[in-house]
Amino acid sequence: MKIALITNSRIPSLTANSIQAMKVAQALMQLGHDIKMFAPKETEAVNHESLLTHYGLRLAPELDLLPSISRLKRLDFIVHAQRAAKKFGADLIYTWLPQSAALGAWMGYPVVLEMHADNSGRLGVWWMQQFWKQNTPKVMTVTTSALRKALERSTNFQFPNEALLLAPNGVELEKYAGLPSPTEARRQLNLKEGLTVGFTGHIYPGRGADLLFELAKQIPTVNFLWVGGTPELVDFWKNKLTEAKMTNVTMTGFVKHEVIPLYQAAADVLLMPYSRSIEASSGQDIAEVINPMKMFEYMAAGRGIVSADLPSIREVLNEGNAVLVEPGKIGDWRLEIEALLADEPRRLALGKQARLDVEQLTWVKREERVMKTIGS
Repeated sequence: MKIALITNSRIPSLTANSIQAMKVAQALMQLGHDIKMFAPKETEAVNHESLLTHYGLRLAPELDLLPSISRLKRLDFIVHAQRAAKKFGADLIYTWLPQSAALGAWMGYPVVLEMHADNSGRLGVWWMQQFWKQNTPKVMTVTTSALRKALERSTNFQFPNEALLLAPNGVELEKYAGLPSPTEARRQLNLKEGLTVGFTGHIYPGRGADLLFELAKQIPTVNFLWVGGTPELVDFWKNKLTEAKMTNVTMTGFVKHEVIPLYQAAADVLLMPYSRSIEASSGQDIAEVINPMKMFEYMAAGRGIVSADLPSIREVLNEGNAVLVEPGKIGDWRLEIEALLADEPRRLALGKQARLDVEQLTWVKREERVMKTIGS
C-alpha cells in the first residue's frame, strides 16, 4: 500500500514521539509498504543518510517537510499534508493527529490514528468526535488500556472494540542480539568496573532525576550510569554531583541510538524511576497512561529492571519480569536495588523472563497487527 504518515513531530529531534514515528515508518517499510512521511517544516531539509544515522534506522521514509504556522494550531499543516498525501496517491492515512484523522476520514480515506496521550482541550475532543462520526474504514491505536479509559472519559464516547487496537510501543530485537555480559560491555565502553545501576533516557520532570541522585548518594559503593539528557541538564546534574563530592556516577549525555543497547547491557540493574506525575515534552501529565519505549529496550537487554509501580507500567511489567516499587519512596528503592544487586540468580531470572516477554512486542509485529485490523 501507499501510506501517508502525517506527524506533528519535529523531524529530526530527540523527542519520544519523533523516535516512535520513525520506528513505525521503518516497520511499515519492512512489511513492504510504500511510505512517505509529512511533518511540519521546523528544520532545514534533511537528507536520507542523516535520518538513518540520527534515529539509528536501517530504513527511513521519504520525508516531506511542509509549512506550518504555530498560531494556526497546525491547521495549515494538516491541510497541506492532506493535499500532499493525495498527490502522493496514498491508499491510507496513518497519523498521530486527531485533526488529520478527521480530515482524512472526511475525504473518504481509510485512517489509522495513533494516540499516546489523552486529548488536550475541547478542540482535541471535538476533532476526535468528528473522526469517529465518519463512515470510513478506521482504526485507533492506544498504547495502554489506561489510555483507552482516559480517552473515553474525555470524549464521553465508548469506542467500538473492532476499531480500537491496544498496541503498546515496541523494540527492534535485532539490536539486542548477542549482547555481552555487563562486565564485558563495561570493558568495551571503558566504564568503571563493578556492580552498575543504569538509566537511559530524557530527564523531563517526573522522570526520576532527583531519585537517581539520592540513590547514588545513599549507595556510594555502587556505580551509577546515566545515559542521555540535554547538555543543559547534564551540566546541571554534573555540578550537583561535584558539589556533593560524589564519584560513583557516570553521565554520558547524548549517545547515538546504535550504542544505547550496549550501554544498557553494561548495567546489572536498569531503572525506571518515574513519579506519580510525569511531564511529557508537550507539557502534558502522562503518568496515568505512560508506555515508555525504554521499558521494551530494557526488557530486550535482559537485565534486572526496577520500575515505579504505576498501573500503566503493570500492563507490561509484573513481579515475574521486574521489581516494582512505590514511586518516590527512596528507602524502598534503595532496599530493592541492594537486594537485587546481591542476588545474581534472581537478576538473571528476571532478565530472562523480560527478554522472553518482549519477543512478541517488536515494531514489525505491532504494525502487522495494525494493518490486519484496518483490513489491509
